[in-house]
Amino acid sequence: DFTKTLDESCEAIFQASRSPGRKEMQLAKVRQQEGFFAALDQSGGSTRQALRRYGVDDKAYTGEAEMMDRMHEMRSRIITNPKFDGSRVVAAILFEATMDREIGGVPSAQFLWEEKRVVPFLKIDKGLAEEKDGVQLMKDMPALDDLLDRGVAAGIFGTKERSVIKHFNQEGIKAIVQQQFDIARRVLAKGLVPVLEPEVDIHASDKEACERLLLDLLLEGLRQLAHEDWVVFKLTLPTQPDLYLPLMQHPCTLRVLALSGGYAREEACKLLAQNTGMIASFSRAFTEGLRDEQSEEDFSKT
Repeated sequence: DFTKTLDESCEAIFQASRSPGRKEMQLAKVRQQEGFFAALDQSGGSTRQALRRYGVDDKAYTGEAEMMDRMHEMRSRIITNPKFDGSRVVAAILFEATMDREIGGVPSAQFLWEEKRVVPFLKIDKGLAEEKDGVQLMKDMPALDDLLDRGVAAGIFGTKERSVIKHFNQEGIKAIVQQQFDIARRVLAKGLVPVLEPEVDIHASDKEACERLLLDLLLEGLRQLAHEDWVVFKLTLPTQPDLYLPLMQHPCTLRVLALSGGYAREEACKLLAQNTGMIASFSRAFTEGLRDEQSEEDFSKT
């Protein structure tokens, strides 16, 4: 009996050692699964705007803390909805305050993976600096290492960091890409996967020229990464369809996501369909039509 029990225990340990761990499962999901990234990382001024679109008036809360409470209620309602699950949602991008809170009595990132099988990402930038050389870089992030450590402890898989290209300016776009990869390396050093988001303003008169230069610089940045330094890109839907195929073909690229960038959902989906391999990571377009006063049935249908 002892020998049989020992053999069974050894076999169980062996099989467990062969089973993929959480990180491996999440990596495979991000790389391969069809679906979309839910962008639930509104912050600052965009939080107030998102609540208004949801039907929550400014008078419904007082101060920053109450505003974030109402925002968390909205995000929790989305995440706990039966339609929101890992069969269609690959990942969700969270704001820091969401990571620090609970959903259904469980820490948010843990709930996403264990209950929904949705990979948790964390928005780490602190907003945009003033425009210079046609771009808006990310503001300084003096507490970045601490935030990344907290993300790792919370079960976060990756991060997202956004900057914006407003007009064509070679020096400005070079600075955007340099900053994105500098931050990405710090993220990679913590064992996390960065989502680089150098957005091109959809209203830029020279949008296509911006995108072509951006592509060249992103490819150059990829060539400087080490083997298995995996990254994700989140980019404005390009003027020229399939422009970003070369990014997808690089071994360090896990996925290329499309941001809606102000397009309505119908238009964003139409443009997305023209770009092979890109998947959606919409924010405003994702929550379009959701309202606080809706019944759960209507909320799910929307």
